[in-house]
Amino acid sequence: MDLSDQAGGLQDDIVTQLLLSRGVAREDLDRHRAPSLRAFLPDPSEFRDMDAAADRLAQAVMTGEMVTIYGDYDVDGATSAALLILLLRRLGHDARYYIPDRLLEGYGPSGEALVRIAGEGSSLIVTVDCGAMAHEALEMAHNAGVDVIVVDHHKCAPDLPRAAALVNPNRLDEGGIAASHGHLAAVGVAFLLAVATVRTLRRRGYFGSRPEPDLFSLLDLVALGTVADVAALHGLNRALVAQGLKVMARRDNIGMAALIDASRLNRPPTCSDLGFALGPRINAGGRVGESTLGVRLLTTTDPDEAREIAAQLSRLNDERRGIEQAVQEAAEAQVDQQHNRAVLVLAGLGWHPGVIGIVAGRIKEKTGKPALVIALDADEAGNGKGSGRSISGVDLGAAIIAAREAGLLVAGGGHAMAAGLTIAPGKLEALSEWLDARLAHDVSRASTNQAVLLDLALAPGGLTPTLVETLESAGPYGMGWPGPRVAVGPVRVVKADIVGADHVRLIVSGNDGGRFKAMAFRNAETEMGQALLHASQGRRLWLAGRAKIDDWGSRPQAELHLDDAAFAD
Repeated sequence: MDLSDQAGGLQDDIVTQLLLSRGVAREDLDRHRAPSLRAFLPDPSEFRDMDAAADRLAQAVMTGEMVTIYGDYDVDGATSAALLILLLRRLGHDARYYIPDRLLEGYGPSGEALVRIAGEGSSLIVTVDCGAMAHEALEMAHNAGVDVIVVDHHKCAPDLPRAAALVNPNRLDEGGIAASHGHLAAVGVAFLLAVATVRTLRRRGYFGSRPEPDLFSLLDLVALGTVADVAALHGLNRALVAQGLKVMARRDNIGMAALIDASRLNRPPTCSDLGFALGPRINAGGRVGESTLGVRLLTTTDPDEAREIAAQLSRLNDERRGIEQAVQEAAEAQVDQQHNRAVLVLAGLGWHPGVIGIVAGRIKEKTGKPALVIALDADEAGNGKGSGRSISGVDLGAAIIAAREAGLLVAGGGHAMAAGLTIAPGKLEALSEWLDARLAHDVSRASTNQAVLLDLALAPGGLTPTLVETLESAGPYGMGWPGPRVAVGPVRVVKADIVGADHVRLIVSGNDGGRFKAMAFRNAETEMGQALLHASQGRRLWLAGRAKIDDWGSRPQAELHLDDAAFAD
């Protein structure tokens, strides 16, 4: 066997072990090595109401009805709305869209807005990433004589709102195959509706004189919405994102290309870029700017308009960072007062509702506990608007729905890892105690299982760009499909300093001559960060984290993004 054969065999062995360790059955390895839609896409008809939704949307296309897409203001909502708008355009049918203002209208469909849209001539409204719990609003729409299709993924109550169709894999009455896709983001459900609608139109002979739309070309939107919504990247989601990244690299969507350029990426985006560069810019429009900017960007055909909107979103994202930092500092000041709580409930007057979800995520990461961050007096009634982020193994969305049903909340819903709520004045302490009693056991169990699990241990000289490429070939990675962690050591710290706001940068070397850079992001003030900064006295370390490519220099180098560190002697 020559050296190239040996290298190929080694790669196959590492990738095989990565797949097996993430729960892939040995007989199913081939399907997961290169996840494709052909291998993972279910029949859309397995989902309740999918055929009814496709029939109604196809009818609107064939008869030229006015259709409005009613989206949410986050990335999942924007990409879901853009996907259906582009689909309808390619079917020869223009659709309107409506994105509510986060501050003025709050989350979910507004009955008044639905009735107004109907009055403006729309006979069909499709809500995306919202609507599963909108009983009153959808009843108002029904009474106004407009059909509503709900495309959502948030948790449902046993009683569903009145709709022409409600497509949601998290319906409690779903069948086994559809329920197994409960990890889909709303944009993934919208893509399945697109598949079902095209199939329905094909059966009705609609494409006898016109070409069928290329549904594959919409997968860049699906990838962005799925990753930004922190949906679990296993099964179908992993296939959607893997293929969507390929579409994104083609830069066919003018708005997406402008967004990539505004993010200062000089290479095709990676999965990490979707979550940390592209997604936050789309979110900034709904959080601190104009809620329609994301949909406008992702559906425009004008390159100049695309560049202008992308630049505006980047400016808003910078503004959002400043607002976020102020709210985060105020929220963190309350954490010590709740050290005995299983779920942190942090609230303050004047906090910007547009950044509370991000702050909740930051505090969750720092404390290892689910966190709710609530902006008090966020609406005209003086109610607080809250957003929460959870840890793996703790279903926060279900708890928030139960709290609403128990009378502790004005409104609330979500999914396992994220939730939103509206709370009346004076209910904060009762909510905090209720969540503590309900989730303490789950949080304790999840925290016990938070050991750093390693996929590979190697000497410093083994951390190479080739190894990183091999590890990445088992991706894309994200929630539910964790990136591989490697342990590297023993090493000695050559240099340690702080870069940026609170990131620790290390240059380390090993006895084998290997030398590399390691980064501990947002760790300068943590116990680990301080230990690393003072580890230059000669003690050897083992470092654990994710191997990445540093491509800023003249040639790519491997570096380590740290999750943990331990003294070797």
